[in-house]
Amino acid sequence: MRPNKTGSLSSTCRMDSEKFDENREYQRVLDPEVRLKLITKNSNTVEIDASIPPRRYYKSGLEMVRMANVYLDEGSLENAFILYMKFMTLFIEKIRTHPEFDKVPSVIKSTNYQKLKEVLPKAENLKARLLEQYKREYERFLKDMRRREVLANERKQLLKEEKEKAESIKGSTPNLSEPKIPKTSKYNITPVPPLLDALYPNDAVTTLSEKPEHARTQPSVDRCTKPSSLLSPNSYAQSKLRSVIIPGNLMREFLLKAQKNTDRNIETCAILAGNLRKNQLVVTHLLIPEQTGTCDSCTTQREEELFDYQDQNDLITFGWIHTHPTQTAFLSSVDLHTHCSYQRMMPEAIAIVCAPRYSDNSFFCLTPDYGLDFIANCQQQGFHPHPTEPELYTVAKHCEIDPTTSVKVVDLRR
Repeated sequence: MRPNKTGSLSSTCRMDSEKFDENREYQRVLDPEVRLKLITKNSNTVEIDASIPPRRYYKSGLEMVRMANVYLDEGSLENAFILYMKFMTLFIEKIRTHPEFDKVPSVIKSTNYQKLKEVLPKAENLKARLLEQYKREYERFLKDMRRREVLANERKQLLKEEKEKAESIKGSTPNLSEPKIPKTSKYNITPVPPLLDALYPNDAVTTLSEKPEHARTQPSVDRCTKPSSLLSPNSYAQSKLRSVIIPGNLMREFLLKAQKNTDRNIETCAILAGNLRKNQLVVTHLLIPEQTGTCDSCTTQREEELFDYQDQNDLITFGWIHTHPTQTAFLSSVDLHTHCSYQRMMPEAIAIVCAPRYSDNSFFCLTPDYGLDFIANCQQQGFHPHPTEPELYTVAKHCEIDPTTSVKVVDLRR
């Protein structure tokens, strides 16, 4: 499948937690004004790549709004706010710097303008709501800090009294055996749960998971300055990948549609599309675009029809699927470049390879710490060699197959 370039977003804000003690780390993260300022700043760091067609930015913009609306409906205010801010930054400030901006059809710009009018008041409202939410959480944090200090002082006092009592008994009865000081107090003291985990169980932006370990070897790549994905609510902290839910019949239905090509040793490709539900990416549609293929490649055509169908049905792209009629399931150099465009937009994007001769269906993604950047910076085209170490791609472990659901197949071929 021919590579299709997409945009990326850079996030450069970093908090050097090793420079602060634990309490100052907590305060810097949890202070409401600072917290809101951080996510706002990092949501604004969208950059334009002139080599990416502006039409693709506009398409991704619509998908950003769809995802943000779902987050808002489900009560995930912070994720919704981040995506709305990315959308506004991209289309109010940045897109005009694209050298082909003037070539964008007026109907596309008009649709985008209407979305901006819809998003602006939502973002302003969310900003105020988030600030109030952060203030409430900060007050709870301070209250729990005070409670933890009181309990710690009580425990310290009890241990001191037990030690003094033991020393007193030892001094008054020198011929008796020395009593053992209990390791724990006989008093029942309620343990205090970890504060940040309790306050922010799902907060990918402002939670510190643990104290910094100074002895730990630092990675050679600063991940905080690596490009993050346009269709991800993450800002400067990378959270766990969202699960991609795949209908149980998807591979079977795709192979049936591809059978004629497979019999002629021709590859077939399709797009995985669906919706965001409860922070999971649920594949609902298998979109087969107009295409041409050979024994080892597949190229989509008339992509506008594909985009229009996705827009009309509020579908988000989660990756792609293609066949290897006579080969095993793997990603060729061309496949890697094709998939790079999907994964740069969405970190969870997957590539499914079906090898019917070997009865194998495999799920792949580029390695986020090496493969994604390597392929994005590779300028070669067509089939060409890549180094095998470190590995460029791996099994996509964030995929889940749901045998209770079925995919809708939309065949746009003529």
